[in-house]
Amino acid sequence: MTSRNSDGRNGNEPAGEPAGAGTAHDYSATLFLPQTDFPMRAGLPQREPELLARWERIDLYGQQRKAGEGKPRFVLHDGPPYANGNIHIGHALNKILKDVVVRSQGALGHDSNYVPGWDCHGLPIEWKIEEQYRARGKNKDEVPVVEFRQECRSFAEGWIDVQRAEFKRLGVEGDWSHPYVTMSYDAEAQIAREIVKFAGNGLLYRGSKPVMWSVVERTALAEAEVEYHDHTSSTIFVKFPVTGYRKSAATAGGLPKGLEPASEAADIHLFPSYEGASVVIWTTTPWTIPGNRAIAFSPNVTYAVYEVTEAPHDNWAKVGEHFILADKLAEEVFKAARVTGYERHREVDPTHLVCAHPLKGVEGARDYFDFCVPVVPGDFVTDDTGTGFVHIAPGHGADDFNLFMSAHLGEVPHTVGPDGRYYDHVPLFAGARVMDDKGKDGDANDAVIKALAGADKLIARGRLKHQYPHSWRSKAPIIFRNTPQWFIAMDKDIAAADGSTHAGDTLRARALGGIAQVQWVPASGQNRITGMIENRPDWVVSRQRAWGVPIAVFVRDRGDGTVEILRDNAVNQRIADAFAAEGADAWYQEGAAARFLGNDHDPAEWSKVDDILDVWFDSGSTHAFTLEVRDDLKVNRAFAGGPDRVMYLEGSDQHRGWFHSSLLESCGTRGRPPYDVVLTHGFVLDEQGRKMSKSVGNVVAPQEVIKNSGADILRLWVCASDYSDDLRIGAEILKTTVETYRKLRNTLRWLLGSLHHYREAERVAYADMPALERMVLHRLAELDGTVREAYAAFDFKRVHAALTAFMTSELSAFYFDVRKDALYCDPPSSVTRRACLTVLDEVFARLVVWLAPILPFTAEETWLARFPSETGSVHLATFPDTPAKWRDDTLADEWRKIRQVRRVVLGALEVERAAKRIGSSLEAAPVVHVSDANLFAAVSAVDLAEVCITSDAHLMPDEGPKDAFRLPDVPGVAVVPNRATGHKCARSWKISPLVGTDADYPDVTPRDAMALRELAHARRAAE
Repeated sequence: MTSRNSDGRNGNEPAGEPAGAGTAHDYSATLFLPQTDFPMRAGLPQREPELLARWERIDLYGQQRKAGEGKPRFVLHDGPPYANGNIHIGHALNKILKDVVVRSQGALGHDSNYVPGWDCHGLPIEWKIEEQYRARGKNKDEVPVVEFRQECRSFAEGWIDVQRAEFKRLGVEGDWSHPYVTMSYDAEAQIAREIVKFAGNGLLYRGSKPVMWSVVERTALAEAEVEYHDHTSSTIFVKFPVTGYRKSAATAGGLPKGLEPASEAADIHLFPSYEGASVVIWTTTPWTIPGNRAIAFSPNVTYAVYEVTEAPHDNWAKVGEHFILADKLAEEVFKAARVTGYERHREVDPTHLVCAHPLKGVEGARDYFDFCVPVVPGDFVTDDTGTGFVHIAPGHGADDFNLFMSAHLGEVPHTVGPDGRYYDHVPLFAGARVMDDKGKDGDANDAVIKALAGADKLIARGRLKHQYPHSWRSKAPIIFRNTPQWFIAMDKDIAAADGSTHAGDTLRARALGGIAQVQWVPASGQNRITGMIENRPDWVVSRQRAWGVPIAVFVRDRGDGTVEILRDNAVNQRIADAFAAEGADAWYQEGAAARFLGNDHDPAEWSKVDDILDVWFDSGSTHAFTLEVRDDLKVNRAFAGGPDRVMYLEGSDQHRGWFHSSLLESCGTRGRPPYDVVLTHGFVLDEQGRKMSKSVGNVVAPQEVIKNSGADILRLWVCASDYSDDLRIGAEILKTTVETYRKLRNTLRWLLGSLHHYREAERVAYADMPALERMVLHRLAELDGTVREAYAAFDFKRVHAALTAFMTSELSAFYFDVRKDALYCDPPSSVTRRACLTVLDEVFARLVVWLAPILPFTAEETWLARFPSETGSVHLATFPDTPAKWRDDTLADEWRKIRQVRRVVLGALEVERAAKRIGSSLEAAPVVHVSDANLFAAVSAVDLAEVCITSDAHLMPDEGPKDAFRLPDVPGVAVVPNRATGHKCARSWKISPLVGTDADYPDVTPRDAMALRELAHARRAAE
């Protein structure tokens, strides 16, 4: 120990050998000083790799599996990280939390297993290979698809090896030799089987809907693949001339029926004496105007006709024009339109209004825009921004599409292709691009704005900086685009094997019911994923890329725009068998269609679907080719010894990612979630709460922390943090963590050194122990409950706080300090000394195992320092049972009172030390005045000098003199810090009038003389 003790001695110096004292005898060899080879300096960066090698050499993982046989299982199913780069601090947080869960569940008595996994398919890897191609001037489209896929596979394999080494370096124990990977042949075969199950239960269908589309990556994206960043968009206010009204709300079967030119009477009825009124819309996507087919309004918003009465002569909004606007937004609209005077006429109900498209009749439009634009109610319309009306382009937005289809307003137009260009059939704009291949704005917006201005349908334009969806891979903005895709239906009744259905048995209903059966940590996760499932659209599972598992089905056109899926078990079996033997590459080999269809189906009639599956479907299916296949991961939720459980643990973004897709996949095919517990953690920020960025220079790399301080420091930081929220890390935070670790290590080191003198034969029974020892055992009993409960609840911060406080404040700063004199100086026969060693043995047995999940390297090093073994490990131990009789709340309350009085004494001594009236606390013999009867009774029961580490102490049942030292928060206690009288003991350094009373040992106290006699007798007996 490097810190100076209250008695002035240093724990590494031989007590009884005062430097320069000039004593006649050197008694240092007679003291029971701590002895250990456990180094004060951890050297974790060097020591940890040695322990990792040892764990591999002794097959620690295999031993853990054998030790867990027959116990209830707790399986931590790994959410597969993506195999495309070095790990970052978020990976470290995730893997450390998983390892703490696995180790602590094992110590709690479970067969707790961890099999690491990797996600290998998908666009990020494909994108990397394409980048390499572009750098070499190579065209991907000229490379055979199987060859390209093999390059993707090799790329992923390389990064799996890199990440495996980095994860293991964190101290994560698992079956690293047999991980699961989504690109293994057996995994690809099972993923194919899983999508076929959705085809079989009727939920898989091909439809044409607007989906999030990456122009840069040329594929549809899932919501989990999208992130939001600032983006500056062009904004426009557009006039849609009112042409009439719908006499009937009946609109089924196409465009609104009952349309006719508005009569004079109708005009007067709607707009008395006003003609040429226009509904005004506002949009941040001018390029979607060619796809407009309706306008939405809100029945909860008040609208009126406004006339422009004053405006600049060159203004787009001209004097005399009439606009229909939401009352709440009219002022802002006219301000944007540079209108300096306007007049409100009468309120308008937009229901059943019909407008013309603003580009109707424009030269070169070839009557493409000559259709009616109905005004329909929409529950998503508000009067917070814009005009109170929303233009509906059903091919470019989910709300737009749903409203358009529910109102039966016709077919959804296709205006923009996969490359972001308008199709050739779109007049005026054919070939114009919404954005280019790098994600930059194309010329489409300017072209549309120019056309609208030329048609006199624009009243204002502007720019708006707002949050806009971007691909999380390419970081480029995305668009919503109507395109044929494969979907899994959320609200269709699920068909059983015999084709029967039960009303209301939908994927959404199953998922919502399943959520309630799961333990969510923190509990708020349940509400979050519930809201997502309640509101999510059908699951888009197709991607227009090459690296992944194909949607391995065959289809044929029905002639009505839909397709029929081939349902043939023999075909499905051939596909799965081929994937299991050759991988999903078999789907892309020449002649694959004829091979799988066999002789029963004509390849000319049935088409092979070449779209690949969304990677979230891959990872959502991992339970099917890991938990249900591997014997070491299978669970029995009706296990007699306690139900087996499966945990999923990832960042909070996975409520819309892996947790989400796994829930839907499993509920759709098995009727229940694949997990029993879901734990989520936040993201890692810098010390100022900012997102880490290389450009900002605030990135903390786990590799650097490990290189400089060791993995146990990272692990201690993780467990000291509230992982349910975003975590912060940086130089100062790590500095604090290192200091905490140093204190913990010093406590362990002193324990080891003192236990060098422990002999099991000298063990003291609980009933024979002094009160102080029984109080420490009481604290162990309390901590046993706290630690078990916190680990079981995955509350690692609570474990860290409890153990750190106990080790630093209660052991090092109190119990060890008080008992050092007895441990070092008492005779070998001393009950106090032997009882203390007995308690230290019990403390060690628990502390090291309690700490092991958090600090696996340090706990192992500590364990082996006391119990050297060729094959043993602290990580094979479970939390020791703690006798119930140790719990003594009455005794603990008494010691709480004693420590209150002790605080006042130590405060008085500190004043004396600061004034240089004393040096060591052993130079004092304080008089302690205690007027509080309860405190007096408690303190009377102990040796106050021993507790306060003074040479003597006198207890008085009174108020004490006015000038005595007091602490405001401990009333009834006053201390007069008198100096001790007598001579200094050459062995214990205590000052006592009894020094010199023993003729054989005149320079020590009688206690020390007894110790010297016993030692001399033992030495003679040994000779």
